[in-house]
Amino acid sequence: METYLGLDLGGTKLLIGEIDSRGNILRYKKYDSGYFNQQAALDIIKLSLDDYIKTVGWYDKKPLAMGVGLIGRVDPNQGIWLQIDPSRTQPIALAKELADIYGIPCHIDNDVKSATRAERVWGFGQISKNFIYLNIGTGIAIGTVVNGRQIRGSHFNAGEVGHVRVGVNVGIKCTCGRMDCVEAIASGIGFDRCARLLHGQYETDLHISADRGERIPVSEIFALSHKGDPLCVKLVENASEALANLIMNLVRVTDPETIVLGGGVVADGYIHAKILELLNPTTMRFVSNGVVITKLNPEFIGLLGAGAVAMNM
Repeated sequence: METYLGLDLGGTKLLIGEIDSRGNILRYKKYDSGYFNQQAALDIIKLSLDDYIKTVGWYDKKPLAMGVGLIGRVDPNQGIWLQIDPSRTQPIALAKELADIYGIPCHIDNDVKSATRAERVWGFGQISKNFIYLNIGTGIAIGTVVNGRQIRGSHFNAGEVGHVRVGVNVGIKCTCGRMDCVEAIASGIGFDRCARLLHGQYETDLHISADRGERIPVSEIFALSHKGDPLCVKLVENASEALANLIMNLVRVTDPETIVLGGGVVADGYIHAKILELLNPTTMRFVSNGVVITKLNPEFIGLLGAGAVAMNM
């Protein structure tokens, strides 16, 4: 059987697995990654891949190719991981290094762009050639497909929409230096930061640890919001409005048929319903397939995306 190896590197974990050409995950293993720079990430990838080969092994024979989904800017054409974020620039010829070490052709791409590839090959891309994949997880970013082709930009930085303002004024400074970016309000990190900022202004049963390294689970905020907790209701209202405004702005830019939502913040459907209530019908009238949650398993869409990268799809 012909298979492909996928490596999905996130901020807290590395997922390695083998898939077939139809997007079936044949086997996988999860590894902790923790905080890293690019060089440390390369070491994590090599150590984990060595362990995967030793403990899991190939499904049948050596995969035809491997694909890696990465945080930050990636030049997929040259196989270079350019940087994690603007403060850490350390270009690494990652594809060549991994191909040389493991004897398997290697392709790389940004993690959200990789997930967009998976959506294009096995998800809503099967019925739509013009769609936006909006990932709302730890951060916020998009992959945009126009006439079947993904937009990347002149510096491989297209899609960083988490750093736009959307008319919701919380008074929180984003990591990019601007105030009230949508990522600072509606991402996993954003919910945590806004909860800490607004904690003294609303009654709440939400437990907020003094340890800022211990992020408040979005699921806990959603559960308390459902019960009417004043702080959590406000956090959800702000995030819902921010995301709805972001979606409507994006619709005006690329005229998509479909908006596909992915990422842990929307996976359970709670905030999805609230977003839909805030969308203006006139603005959304040409989005014929609607604003939908991905049909692909949110826990594995990154791995599937890495597999699509391996196939060079």
